[in-house]
Amino acid sequence: MKRILAVLVITIMLTSCSSKKEGNMIVEGQIKGLKKGKLYLQKIKDTLLISVDSVAINGSSNFKLTDNIESPVVYYLTFDGNTTDKRILFFGEKGTITINDNVENFGLKPKIIGSKNQEILDQFNKIRSRFQSERLQFIKKDFDAKKANDKKLIAELEKDYNQLIKRKVLFTTNFAISNSDFEVAPYIALTEMYDASLKMLDTVNASLSPKIKASEYGKSFQEYLNTIKKNEEK
Repeated sequence: MKRILAVLVITIMLTSCSSKKEGNMIVEGQIKGLKKGKLYLQKIKDTLLISVDSVAINGSSNFKLTDNIESPVVYYLTFDGNTTDKRILFFGEKGTITINDNVENFGLKPKIIGSKNQEILDQFNKIRSRFQSERLQFIKKDFDAKKANDKKLIAELEKDYNQLIKRKVLFTTNFAISNSDFEVAPYIALTEMYDASLKMLDTVNASLSPKIKASEYGKSFQEYLNTIKKNEEK
């Protein structure tokens, strides 16, 4: 009887250990140069950043993490729980996602494959970085113009800067609409369209497919729009 109980206990222990590593999303890869530490797979849940899996690195730089995912959302791969400067942001979805990076430049230019939403987000970020670069140039020119008290140049820069914002909003709107059958569309709308008009936001929302409207970011985007409309009615 004792022997049977012992076997049952061992079976339960093995089941509980293995269940922790089961999931419909597998995140695996290699962090070159990482010999010792801990990698965490994290995501936002109810406005809080939580860890859904972790793996200790001791000698081998390869890793494997998992989670059960219902709707594609953004995840973070962090080193030793660092959630500020050292992290990899990626769009998680069902299947196997491979992430390769190195410990020295962790999070700067990781190679991520296996997520269609991530591919689309990468495309968006390439253009977004150009707008950011232009914005930084405007800030420097504006600083120099104000320092020189060049009122004419200040006025011209303000006009050009407003045009830059309009171009960015228009690009983001069109990009979200062009990818309205992917969860990345409402995510981009939520995180990048803070300068957009309600009309543009409504246009993006109307373009979303029923599947995307029912996703986590689709629902959040609808709630965001409802909040804006309520505030405008006051």
